[in-house]
Parts: sequence; C-alpha cells; structure tokens
Amino acid sequence: MMHTVEKIGGTSMSAFDAVLDNIMFYPQSPYQRIFVVSAYGGITDALLECKRSGEPGIYQHIAERNAIWKEKLDNLKQRMLLINDNIFADPLCRKRADKFVTDRLSQARDCIDNILETCQFKQFSLSAYLPQIREFLSSIGEAHSAFNTVLKLKKHGVNARFVDLSGWDDKPAGSLDDVITQAMSDIDLSKELPIVTGYVYCDEGLMKTYDRGYSEMTFSRLAVLTQAKQAVIHKEYHLSTADPRIVGPDVVMPMGISNYDVADQLANLGMEAIHPNAASGLRRAEIQLVVKNTFEPEHKGTWITPDHQPETQKVEIIAGRDKVFALNVFDQSMVGKADNIGYDLMQIIRNERVQLIGKEMNANSITYYLAGSSTSHNRVLTQTEQMLPDAQITGNMVALISAIGACIDTNEVLRSGMSGLMAQNITPKAAHSSLRNVDVQFVVADEDYAVTIRTLHETLIANQSGRKQKKSLAA
Repeated sequence: MMHTVEKIGGTSMSAFDAVLDNIMFYPQSPYQRIFVVSAYGGITDALLECKRSGEPGIYQHIAERNAIWKEKLDNLKQRMLLINDNIFADPLCRKRADKFVTDRLSQARDCIDNILETCQFKQFSLSAYLPQIREFLSSIGEAHSAFNTVLKLKKHGVNARFVDLSGWDDKPAGSLDDVITQAMSDIDLSKELPIVTGYVYCDEGLMKTYDRGYSEMTFSRLAVLTQAKQAVIHKEYHLSTADPRIVGPDVVMPMGISNYDVADQLANLGMEAIHPNAASGLRRAEIQLVVKNTFEPEHKGTWITPDHQPETQKVEIIAGRDKVFALNVFDQSMVGKADNIGYDLMQIIRNERVQLIGKEMNANSITYYLAGSSTSHNRVLTQTEQMLPDAQITGNMVALISAIGACIDTNEVLRSGMSGLMAQNITPKAAHSSLRNVDVQFVVADEDYAVTIRTLHETLIANQSGRKQKKSLAA
C-alpha cells in the first residue's frame, strides 16, 4: 500500500477534536500515513513575531536585549498549559503534557540566559548567536503539539510515534534530507503512525533558509523522500476563489483543481497553499498536492497538479495583501546604473529580513513592494536615504491584489478589472500583467484593500460563473 504525507495547520491543531474525528480517524485506518504538525495557532507568532503584523515576539525582545522576554516566556508557558488543559481530561496525560512543556521552556530559558550573560563580554556578539536562538525557539511550538498528539492518539489505542526532529538531544545533525531519512528508516507505516515535528534541526538551518515556511519544507521533503502517493495539507478553510472573511462564505467557491504556477503566486502574497521551495520538490517528484478543509472531511478539496491546464481561460482566485510598504526611489542619474542600485537595495532588504513581494522599474525609478513590520520598513527607508542622499525616496502603505489563474487572458483581465474598479470609484496606483499569463496585479490605496477584492471577485469570477455577490461591495 502507498502512503500519504499530511500536514495539519496551526488553526486546525487548535480544534483538536475536529482533527481527530475529521482527519486522523477519517475515513477509516490512521495507518499508511505520516503527519507533520504545526504549532497550535498563535504559538509560533508568540515565540518569534506575528507573521501578518510583525508584532514582536520573544525572539525580537531577546534580539533587542529587552528584559521583558522572560515575562513573555512565562505568559507563553501559561498559554501552552491552558492548551493542555483543554485537550486532556485524563489527569495522567495532562501531567505528562505539562511536564513536557515546563521542561522545554525551562531549558530554553536557561540556555538563552547563559547566551545573554556570555554576550556581556565584548569578545562575544549577540548578533552571532541570534540565528541559532531563532532556530531554537522555532522548535518549541511544533514539539509541543506533536507530543500532545501522540499522547492523545495512544489514549485512543493508536500506535503513534513521536518523531522529534527539533534537535533537542545530543544526536548529530546532518542535512535536512539526511535527518528525515534517518528518522523514518525503522518505521513500519502499516503498524505505526508517525507524528513529526514541523521544525527540523539540520545543517542548513531551516529557519535561516526558509523562515516561516520551514514546516512546509519538512512536509515536502518527507513526501518526496518516502515516495508518498499524495501530499495533503489540512487547513481551517477551503482554498477558495477569495478570502471568505472578506467576500463572504456564501459567495466564494473552492478552487477545485489548479497547478503549481498558481500556488507559487499565492505564496508570494502570503496566502500560501505551500511554500514555493516546498512546491518545487513536489512538482519535480510529480506528487499531487491536495488542500482540504479540516471541518469538511467529505469534500475532496483543491488538487494542485504539475501539469493541469484548464480547458478555458479563467481567473481562479483573487488574492491580495494589505499593509504593503511601497518604497520608491527616483534618481535622474539612475539611467544605466539600475542594476548596481538594485543590488545594494536588495542587500538592505535581506539584512532587515523583509519579504520582497513585487518590484517595478523604469529608466530612473525603482519601486519595491515589501511586507514586514513598520519598524523594519522604517529601517529600510532610513538606510536607503543614507545610501542614496541625492535621490527622492518615498514610502507609502498600499495593498496588492492579484487575479490569478493557471491560464488567463491577461489583457482582458486587466481591462475588465480596471473597468470594475473605476465603477466603484477606486483608482489603482499601478497595474501589471505577466507574460506567463498567470496573474494580473492591481496596486491600490491600503484602505481600499477589502473593497478591491470584493469588486474583482464579482467582476472576474462571480459574474463569469453566474454567481452574484449578495452583499454590498463597500460594506
């Protein structure tokens, strides 16, 4: 029998009874499957920083030598213990789960304290240790959820195994592929159910290399290395034609089937079906990716395949990102020097760990569209002004919304989208179409984010499929 590798998202993990009923025990046997679990919802944000807003977590406070990190760690401990309380009715399981959390956080606190004390001496720099601290903290959330999952499954009579790849032991590391291969070498999937931590401690540094997409890389490499027949991601919602929280759950539709080109575009906007590096491995191995709704187990979900081409040209999804920082550099002397200036600007962006979402340029100006925190944006802006004192440099908050499909008529989408937006008194600041016929992007004022998504969904998807939006677009 061939097996599947399945990843459970953080929000789904927080609804653990639904995970058991709708995923692990659905439709029948839990075996011939490998599960990669994320941390419970919000835990990794608290450990590192909020993925959407950039609000600092424990790691950021440590990096800034802010003593409040200890208080934040204590708060996190109480939050994780409360999760245990909600999951385990059995006092013995609860005691074991609490001990696991308490021990890990106590060891983390001691380790970080020792590093900070060492770095009081000038011969030692905290900045040199920060990448390791970030990796170290990243592992805690997934270890917590994986350990709890194994306890719960064993209570239900399942032969589950806790596969802790977080490096919280004295075993030698190795490459990501080597660590995964070694961990899976003695597991009989017909008799055991591996519950694998989303974080893997490896030589390349999973956080350093893939940042917050690290659990998806673990999921992808597990599927490729174990030759899975299918890779499945379980989320709290369908991969739909737009965000149901903005457009309305009665209006959006599951995408149904698409390809990895579309998945990559979604990842670039932070609405990832899967991290693009993870997707490339699945694509090369010709493994289908399925995105399913945790709360609708009978629904087949959305299938992403390497070779899907729709029979007709159509927009499959409207996806976007608000609170994007548009950094514009205008310099009359830039002609012929754009490559050099662009290289230096990218160094600043990389050093500040800011995600580049998009870029546009002409003879004497470059605009970068950046995600991240306002603090990071300000640092990028300040360093750019120092690097280019004679240039006119501005920074504004905008929203980026894309109409995406495996094969679309970009000219028609651009025309229809612009007409729909102008009819709603929305004037885009910029619009772009791609030569690959995969997406058309509209740049609008940040405050127009939601209404732009609703308008484009009605114009490019709902009207095309015969479904009308029932709610006011501007509501």
